[in-house]
Amino acid sequence: MDAIGTSAELYALGAMAGVFALFAGIELLVPARSTPRGKRWVTNLALFAIDTLAVRLLVPLLMVGAAALAQDRGWGLFNQVEIPQWAGIIAAIVAMDLALFFQHWATHRIPLLWRLHKVHHSDPAFDVTTAARFHPIEIMASMVFKMAVVVALGLPVWGVFLFELVFNLATLFTHANFALPKGLETPVRAVLVTPDMHRIHHSAIERETNSNYGTLLSGWDRLFGTYVGKGQGKLTIGLEEYQDKRPHALGWSLLLPFRK
Repeated sequence: MDAIGTSAELYALGAMAGVFALFAGIELLVPARSTPRGKRWVTNLALFAIDTLAVRLLVPLLMVGAAALAQDRGWGLFNQVEIPQWAGIIAAIVAMDLALFFQHWATHRIPLLWRLHKVHHSDPAFDVTTAARFHPIEIMASMVFKMAVVVALGLPVWGVFLFELVFNLATLFTHANFALPKGLETPVRAVLVTPDMHRIHHSAIERETNSNYGTLLSGWDRLFGTYVGKGQGKLTIGLEEYQDKRPHALGWSLLLPFRK
């Protein structure tokens, strides 16, 4: 089972690397906002490397491996019924996206989880590297939660693999420092989360920080009343108390959840 999870992870990492390079190039050419790079990029990407290593070493199966194990053992709701493969894949993507919407909501509402998640929000700039900026403890906890959802629902292996791939690429897209053409923003946002929509979630204004929790499908925020849409002109990114260069440092970012 572990080999399945490892292979899926390698495919996902390869796809993420290619898309990251593409979005980083677009940001350089047509950025939506001016953002610092240098030490900040090093810190954000170092966090991603630490996160990947920590999950690989400490979480045994990962999502696809958990789905394969559940399928072999007959665990979970979807392993009790016969449905077409295409339906199982769609159900897996929608179910996991909804589960992670609620997980994201919880990281803003539960103080212990927010201590970890604010590492992500402490970035005073917003670009594709912000998608990599998570504390390793949060990433490990998130993986355990996702595996639990996969097993409880008995989601199909291919559905989980495709979700993991699409979700990771969507995370890069929603944090990208560019804007869609004006004619595309509204119709795309009607279905999917766009960078302009998610950038509001990184606003320093608390009401806006506590909004737009979706990563893939934008409809969850509208359904649960957490959608906020506004212009981008005067948007201040990050958290009010960290509008300086402290979040650019790796050590400071790793220790942030443990500070009073």
